[in-house]
Amino acid sequence: MAASTRVLHRAMAPSLVVILGATGTGKSKLAIEIGKRLHGEIISADSMQVYEGLDIITNKVSAEERAQCRHHMISFVDPLVSSYTVVDFRNKALSLIEDMHSRGKLPIIVGGTNYYIESLLWRVLVDTGVKEDSTDEADETPDRKKKLENLGGAELHKRLAQVDPSMAAMLHPNDKRKIARSLQIHEETGIPHSRWLELQRGQEGGGGLGGPLRYRDPCILWLHADMEALDRRLDDRVDEMLTAGLIEELRDFHTRYNKQRILDDSQDYQHGIFQSIGFKEFHEFLTAPECSAPQEKEALRERGIEALKVATKRYARKQNKWVRNRFLQRPGDNVPAVYGLNVTDLSRWEEAVLTPALQILENLRKGEEPPVAPVRIQKGEQRNKRSFHTCDLCDKVIIGDLEWTAHLKSRKHYYHVRKKRKSEEASSQDCCGAAAPDCSGAAQDSLKDCTLTHTDVTVTL
Repeated sequence: MAASTRVLHRAMAPSLVVILGATGTGKSKLAIEIGKRLHGEIISADSMQVYEGLDIITNKVSAEERAQCRHHMISFVDPLVSSYTVVDFRNKALSLIEDMHSRGKLPIIVGGTNYYIESLLWRVLVDTGVKEDSTDEADETPDRKKKLENLGGAELHKRLAQVDPSMAAMLHPNDKRKIARSLQIHEETGIPHSRWLELQRGQEGGGGLGGPLRYRDPCILWLHADMEALDRRLDDRVDEMLTAGLIEELRDFHTRYNKQRILDDSQDYQHGIFQSIGFKEFHEFLTAPECSAPQEKEALRERGIEALKVATKRYARKQNKWVRNRFLQRPGDNVPAVYGLNVTDLSRWEEAVLTPALQILENLRKGEEPPVAPVRIQKGEQRNKRSFHTCDLCDKVIIGDLEWTAHLKSRKHYYHVRKKRKSEEASSQDCCGAAAPDCSGAAQDSLKDCTLTHTDVTVTL
């Protein structure tokens, strides 16, 4: 049915507003404006902003901005804590949303951590009944998970294949964190992780990507921009961070929290706030010997700046890809509509972003169809993102149809194809002598088979 004639069934305003978008698109700015006008409160869904410190590099809202609209979930976790998880976030955020609803406030979720937002919108985390948090890196179990992660990826994958072959077929052997989590779930409940997910998706309102929506009629706003314009904006933002004291912030944080960890050989850029984009990019600069020449330090500083800009732009693309994959290309009752707002031209912020956003919310509050139609991207060819392939030529495991196709076209794969061809031809000449031409043809047939040698496991949970 066309969007203009679709009947809406809403007895109240949207249960919550979620503002999506890549870093640098102005999500916080829009959230504050909506909050001021519609009696809302903001919940930050950013996995790095929950930690104290690194305010500049994690792009936290300023004290002045926080004074305009009440914010939650910012700077309340000690930076040395590495066991804070999406479950901890979810439980606290859900309590905040319930409290806002009881006080007649509009919850506004804004942030760039995708799995944090998913945990609020959908019932996607495993609730085993043993202890809700115990399956998702809760405070009582991170040591066990870390011990598992310390094992080699091949060993972990082998263990998972023995107790949960379906989940093992979906995970790359190098993805130690997810494999360790699946093993942990099985150890604590006696039930395979894949079975938990199957039960969850089988709930009323559930779907292929998880359980049902948690709240009725959430309003999803997606801020998007032309990537060339956004890239320039992100480069400018890094320059603004430098002017605001980014290097001094990094140096101070390194001295207080990271220097001793490096000396103890316990530094870890895979957990906690140390994962922040920007911190690890300046590792060489921060750890350069005191006796280093000024030119060397300046070169390391410039290298860190360039790495930060590259990582930030890469992250922006990853965020947009998630929005497209999770919302725009997934039909179904458990996927809410997404209203797109173009933020390419910041000089048109009022007319292109703020006014349409407020109009959408007003129409939804009245149960009317918004003048802005939800965004939908034409569905392309369906690809299995979890199919399991092994390339014997390259001795690699590839997860996903798209990745497998790309690998077969890669330079590295062609290198091994040529190497295999030369080996086959040499073997044919050695063993066949005068009959080499016929045997060579057989070798070519063998080569064709070899280039596609793989294990293809399609898993539907």
